[in-house]
Amino acid sequence: MQDVVALSYYPVNLNLVGRRCAVIGGGAVAERKVLALLAADAAVTVISPAVTDGLAALSAAGQITHIARPYWPGAIENFFIVICATDAPAVNRQAAEEGRAKGALVNVADAPELCDFTVPSQIVRGDLVITVSTGGKSPALARRLRQELEARYGPEYGLYLAMIGRLRDEMKERLATPRARECFWRRALDDEALALVKAGKLQEAEEKIRDAIGGSGAEP
Repeated sequence: MQDVVALSYYPVNLNLVGRRCAVIGGGAVAERKVLALLAADAAVTVISPAVTDGLAALSAAGQITHIARPYWPGAIENFFIVICATDAPAVNRQAAEEGRAKGALVNVADAPELCDFTVPSQIVRGDLVITVSTGGKSPALARRLRQELEARYGPEYGLYLAMIGRLRDEMKERLATPRARECFWRRALDDEALALVKAGKLQEAEEKIRDAIGGSGAEP
């Protein structure tokens, strides 16, 4: 019996702005991968003789580069990420091996053992990103946990984070000591301010956060 090698992943957020990324394949899985890359402002090239209507529209709009032919040895050059998402395991493996040999980070759909990285299930609320990963062992469990988190952390968390981010520089200028800043975060990150954001009372929520700045500055 062949030994099973346990994989341990290092969680990381990648800055893909302007980075060249290749997706091998043009089906529904490839389209999902492309949309995620575009959301991160990557420069995406799709290599596939046929693509979904969605990918065709992205190509027509100039949002991606589409090379309308099957993968061939030598297709991968100067890509930061290579995602292999064809329905042919042998092609995926060959493209993955070439990508890795050329120094790219490789992801192969439904084959975590061939991946340099996996893409976790995620909830996006503005700049807040919550991810769930099972190391490829149970996508169904990851999906279930993501659904639970989506219900728990609604759009108000993105608005709340944006508001705190806008006031962060003011807080840093007015609160000179680590103790005062710690006090600010205790006061600002409370359920009442979040409830105001959820209710659409953004001005009241901002005033409460500003009060936290003043109150923290008065700490001994």
